[in-house]
Amino acid sequence: MSQAELHTRSIKEQAAKLGFMSCGIAKAERLDDDAVRLEQWLNKGYNGKMEYMERNFDKRVDPRELVPGAKSVITLLFNYYPSEEQQPDAPKIAKYAWGKDYHYVIKDKLKALLQYINQEIGEVQGRGFVDSAPVLEKSWAVRSGLGWVGKNANLLTKNAGSFFFVATLICDLELIPSEPFSTDHCGTCTKCIDACPTDAIVSPTVVNGSKCISYFTIELKDALIPSEYHDKLNGWMFGCDICQDVCPWNRFSKPHNEPEFTPVHEVLNLGLQEWEQMTEDTFSKLFGKSALKRTKLQGVQRNISALKML
Repeated sequence: MSQAELHTRSIKEQAAKLGFMSCGIAKAERLDDDAVRLEQWLNKGYNGKMEYMERNFDKRVDPRELVPGAKSVITLLFNYYPSEEQQPDAPKIAKYAWGKDYHYVIKDKLKALLQYINQEIGEVQGRGFVDSAPVLEKSWAVRSGLGWVGKNANLLTKNAGSFFFVATLICDLELIPSEPFSTDHCGTCTKCIDACPTDAIVSPTVVNGSKCISYFTIELKDALIPSEYHDKLNGWMFGCDICQDVCPWNRFSKPHNEPEFTPVHEVLNLGLQEWEQMTEDTFSKLFGKSALKRTKLQGVQRNISALKML
């Protein structure tokens, strides 16, 4: 067995020990096809007011711009599907935001994996990313053989659906690439497209981000959510899981076992009025390490106002 094969196997075994459900490898190279698709998506204005999507274009499509001399892109999946449920009268919050902010949790695990590589294999240059840098995670996941991009533009797997985070570790270590995933298992199913209240899924795998409920409730920083969308929010206060909840592949989702993702009690149980009357001090105390802090209390209460206007 070659050194590259030994290193690849060792990294995948360590990733599993750290709690990652899957680990795949791809050669670090420019994503030419994705560059074309991204440019077309941006030209159509599907990023809405998410101007950050227009920045660092070259870094998004070439990992060597992020890590000079990069040879491999390690892609990892981490389950966040909960065993609990929100109370029926609680405003809906996307499942990924029920526990501790995943950026903290996953980044710590990526640091631990990189530390392992440096200690057990040798010193390498590398950087870990999870949804906070110009990286096309889903494209790397497909290239790494981990799944396919569904019609709702989420990464899907046959054994676990889509309720997982996608992280990448770009490094200058030569590894053995995985076989790319080449099969689309969505078939003729259009449940996600049919279920989207705002018609944000404009064609298979293409989402108009500026019409997505997650965009309105998280990314949009305007003082008000456009009134024509109030009756389409379907009770969502932060994010949206509709296109995932209806996906048949998510019947295979299994509850995670990550203590850091244990739901905050208030996420599951507070009603609209309690959220509406919450103070800044209470919000900071309860959600200081939560993804909910991204909108701040002001954003949460703006979203509640839109829900109450129905």
